[in-house]
Amino acid sequence: MKHASKPFPQSGRRSFDVIVIGAGAAGMMCAATAGLRGRSVLLVDHATRLAEKIRISGGGRCNFTNRRVSADNYLSRNPHFSRSALSRYGARDFIELVEHHGIAYHERDWGQLFCDDSAQDIIDMLRARCDDGGVEWAMPATVEGIARSGDEAERFVVATTQGSFSAHSLVIASGGLAIPKIGATPFGYRVAEQFGLPVVAPRPALVPLTLPPETLALLAPLAGISLEVEAQCRGPVFREAALVTHRGLSGPSILQVSSYWQQQAYEAGDWAPVSLDLLPGIDAEDWLLAHAQDKTLLANLLAERLPRRFAHAWCELHDWQRPLNQYRHAELRTIAAALSGWQLTPSGTQGYAKAEVTLGGVDTRALSSKTLEAREVPGLYFIGEVVNVTGHLGGYNFQWAWSSGVACGLAA
Repeated sequence: MKHASKPFPQSGRRSFDVIVIGAGAAGMMCAATAGLRGRSVLLVDHATRLAEKIRISGGGRCNFTNRRVSADNYLSRNPHFSRSALSRYGARDFIELVEHHGIAYHERDWGQLFCDDSAQDIIDMLRARCDDGGVEWAMPATVEGIARSGDEAERFVVATTQGSFSAHSLVIASGGLAIPKIGATPFGYRVAEQFGLPVVAPRPALVPLTLPPETLALLAPLAGISLEVEAQCRGPVFREAALVTHRGLSGPSILQVSSYWQQQAYEAGDWAPVSLDLLPGIDAEDWLLAHAQDKTLLANLLAERLPRRFAHAWCELHDWQRPLNQYRHAELRTIAAALSGWQLTPSGTQGYAKAEVTLGGVDTRALSSKTLEAREVPGLYFIGEVVNVTGHLGGYNFQWAWSSGVACGLAA
């Protein structure tokens, strides 16, 4: 569905209380919240199709929040930054909004909530909320420039391809760099830099990892094989599926741990590898030692608990291709340690094209955690993915969009 904007005069300048740039999850939530409290709001977006990232999320059903949301589910240089907004507008609040609008939903593993029918239900709900708040639209409209004015009532002037507008408050909700094919740009970071706000260098997050050639040579032919693992890299342990791909590893556990692997770019010292427990919940050492006298190949024993082709490729990768009874107990303990903590150093990621979200963004030290306002630039706000707050996979990033959007909408 395309949303045509209301006609604005090309000459002269219209004034609003709030201009929100970016009509995605955070932007629409903020605009609706501000409008419903009586503020005049203009929502600007360069896209021709509304909220495409919501539309494609969750396989088209939008994993719109998670029942288990807490500040512990977010990566940021300030791990406590998200706490204020999340505590004032949490998962339960958004669920109530969804229920109020009659949207049917269901729960999957780990507290993830999805629409029964379509992500379009969430988009329509947000659009209706904006309409209820009297929000006006300039879409599609490209922002050509932003400037501060000397007028306290109209502190910001925004020049667009649909005309020039002014506002007392300006909200940047333009998202990050993930999924450029649907319009992701560095616009928000450039605005932050224009006004002197620091930006933590963005990196792809929740993204498939690539592997070095020597590892990939043996694993790439197994593309499509999935297995349950426990993945970790200087952070929490994620027990979910891993998927072998032609370029490396993907699947929920890998996407989760990729954010922590990437987070090391902001820290001093060597990068830790990704650690995978291939036999979660099993004492690998006890199991192998119990079979120490078997004449079967190690790979064939592993195939009892791992996909057969994967078990054989993994043993070939480590040159462990003898029968079990030809290994000393010390060697079996070494193999068990590798099974419980296979250390992989990725060669990189598959980039923003395959990333779910962006790590990094506008530095939280420059923003109020209560309102998302820039500390040194009164009236300028940053919300959603453009901020250096990145959630786990499973509805957490949408909840940050809702929570930061409401926090800003109540203040702008």
